[in-house]
Amino acid sequence: MNFTFNYRSVNIGNSTLINVDCFEWLDRIPGESIHAIVTDPPYGIKEYEPDQLTKRDNGKGGIWRLPPRFDGSARSPLPRFTALNQKERQYLVTYFRRWSLLATRVLKPGGHLILASNAYLSNLTFSSIVNEQLEFRGEIIRLVKTFRGGDRPKNAEQEFYGVCSLPRGTYEPWGLFRKKLPEGMTVAECLRVHQTGGLRRKPDGNPFEDVIASARTPKSERSIADHPSLKPQDTLRKLVFAALPLGKGLLLDTFSGSGSTIAAAEALGYSAIGLERDGRYFEQSLDAVSSLSAIETEFDTNRQLALPLL
Repeated sequence: MNFTFNYRSVNIGNSTLINVDCFEWLDRIPGESIHAIVTDPPYGIKEYEPDQLTKRDNGKGGIWRLPPRFDGSARSPLPRFTALNQKERQYLVTYFRRWSLLATRVLKPGGHLILASNAYLSNLTFSSIVNEQLEFRGEIIRLVKTFRGGDRPKNAEQEFYGVCSLPRGTYEPWGLFRKKLPEGMTVAECLRVHQTGGLRRKPDGNPFEDVIASARTPKSERSIADHPSLKPQDTLRKLVFAALPLGKGLLLDTFSGSGSTIAAAEALGYSAIGLERDGRYFEQSLDAVSSLSAIETEFDTNRQLALPLL
């Protein structure tokens, strides 16, 4: 089946990268053609607009918070999610409602959607995504200590030295959703017919768990893909591995950025499609996918050591 249409696309291993706006693409492909979606969307929505990216690159800020060096550590720019006004928050809700309807249409029955979020906006995003066909199945918590939050009151740091305006972030919520099974169909029947309906157990045979211990993305990976929300390969491979319960099918990332999720799929031998509208990140992904997929992580080591499932 041809999914590239007339858009610019590049094949890398088992995967295809397409330079396209995901809304346009999702509206064109045949329904029920994707087995799972794993994606990390923009959350301020406007932070990845060209004018905001230019401000960030020029050190002007805009929606991006450009923190100073602290204790010898250089903090990465972060979107000011708390700076969104009510109109922008409502736009976020509308945006994800529209996106979820398109994503639901292309998912096979029983197909899972795993979506990155953050503690500030997950309540809005997750509730916006649920619809008549897409059910909320819980959260996957990535335990990771970050530099987000924990700051003293702005312009009054010395006056209120013992106060922080928000707690320091130590986790990242990922929403877990599943397209409803056809009425009367069991998970076993869905697996037989659609290769969907469940999550793949860990390589050692134990159930996939909803808490993942993680570190910040290593510098070695950031040197390959300079994307502000780059997630570590070790974490992404665990999520991608679980998304296809039988280890086969077609995985989709609708906001592929520099290609880290597609790289995780490549490392696992999965087939995947990555959509990215920004030409700069699309170009970056053409080299980054192969380089990131070649990195060996702890998950790969454990997977190789695990006994085969009986």
